[in-house]
Amino acid sequence: MDILTTTAAQLATRVKAGEVSAREVTQAYLARIDALDPQLGTFLTVDREGALAAANAVDRALADGRDPGPLAGVPVALKDIFVTAGVRTTCGSRILERWLPPFDGTPTARLKAAGAVLLGKLNMDEFAMGSSNENSAFGAVKNPWDLARVPGGSSGGSAAAVAARLCAAALGTDTGGSIRQPAAHCGVVGIKPTYGRVSRYGVIAFASSLDQVGPLATNVEDAALLLEAIAGVDPLDATSVPAPVGAYRAACRRELRGLRIGVPKEYFIDGLDPEVERAVKAALATLEAQGAHVVEVTLPHTRYAIATYYLICTAEASSNLARYDGVRYGLRAADPESLVDLYERTRQQGFGPEVKRRIMLGTFALSAGYYEAYYAKAQKVRTLIRGDFAAAFERCDVIATPTSPVPAFRLGERVSDPLQMYLADIFTISCNLAGLPGLSLGCGFTRENLPIGLQLLGPALGEEAVFTVAAAYERATDWHTRVPPIAVAEVP
Repeated sequence: MDILTTTAAQLATRVKAGEVSAREVTQAYLARIDALDPQLGTFLTVDREGALAAANAVDRALADGRDPGPLAGVPVALKDIFVTAGVRTTCGSRILERWLPPFDGTPTARLKAAGAVLLGKLNMDEFAMGSSNENSAFGAVKNPWDLARVPGGSSGGSAAAVAARLCAAALGTDTGGSIRQPAAHCGVVGIKPTYGRVSRYGVIAFASSLDQVGPLATNVEDAALLLEAIAGVDPLDATSVPAPVGAYRAACRRELRGLRIGVPKEYFIDGLDPEVERAVKAALATLEAQGAHVVEVTLPHTRYAIATYYLICTAEASSNLARYDGVRYGLRAADPESLVDLYERTRQQGFGPEVKRRIMLGTFALSAGYYEAYYAKAQKVRTLIRGDFAAAFERCDVIATPTSPVPAFRLGERVSDPLQMYLADIFTISCNLAGLPGLSLGCGFTRENLPIGLQLLGPALGEEAVFTVAAAYERATDWHTRVPPIAVAEVP
């Protein structure tokens, strides 16, 4: 069996049918990690023993006549922001380098309950702060399509591992585009669901009003399969939504005819790479040919999204990261002279430059005399951005835009210019401010063979419509079947 051409859904079916054992599948993926990951740097921890034990449990369940679940034997990896019992969870930071959590978070537990085999933990920007995966304390991840380029961030390890077929699927988190932007740069599918659709219990917080959990996969149906497994209300997360989980896989088989696709003029701006613009407009034509109606919509407050986002996310980060003080868990500076000295030296030694920058920005925005001028005003603009989307969705069912204004840029190209780095998320951030679902899937390649992403946005709890449009586009094209040269050359 060629694991490159076997999707997660097909793997689960074949394991259940006895065509291949979960252990054989797991061993094949572990061998690929050994062969390719030294060049890519996607994994921070490979849980070899745990993965094989989970695979054996799936095989025993099948032998006993029990159903191991919809993800039976599917090898999945987790961004290292997910808390995993007894498995190191670093969040890409020195301050948590040796932290062994005592419990599984809800997304992790739900994957296990569905029969998935967890291979290990994936590299990421420190505390999910970054758009290139160059802010990890453990080194940058390389884009499998071009090792001199970034995979995007902060779920760059997840996207690169899926693209290189080091796992059948992965989980990431998305605070301002951190699933969709790396999915676009690596040529895979990534979805950020509606705020509250997936529990964040056991997911390390960056900006609590923006963070969301979602899957990355090689195709739309696999992303739907994983989202069905992890979505749903959770009594351990007060922000989770008490609404029934949609039939996402069934939505992938629905007809596109009659659906209205909105195209916001504010997303086709100066600075948009011409190759990206051509690919996205060609994708819109393909969707029209499938029976969709394309209509123009407007999102007039889009130009304020970047400033609004960076005020809100840094303010929330400065609050959330206050817990890393050297007292409760993680790194503790040696021989402190006082409690204040312990705090200061622990954070100085444990946090990287980007995390320190955002904590300082957020603390300033929340400080006396500036709260009303910055943070409170940003929340008012956020309400206007939500209003834009509400008005737009009165005219359409799904909104289509480029995921990123440019294809994957070179490693180091934007490291010294934080503003340019922040602009990498210009098309994905509004979705988080409004709490809406957004999916990215491949819609072409540049002349340098770099993937281009199409972003589809839906109204709150509108994941089914997003999956319907994405799957219809995927059926009409073959971009998702392309594999990075590094993965093809090294197939065992």
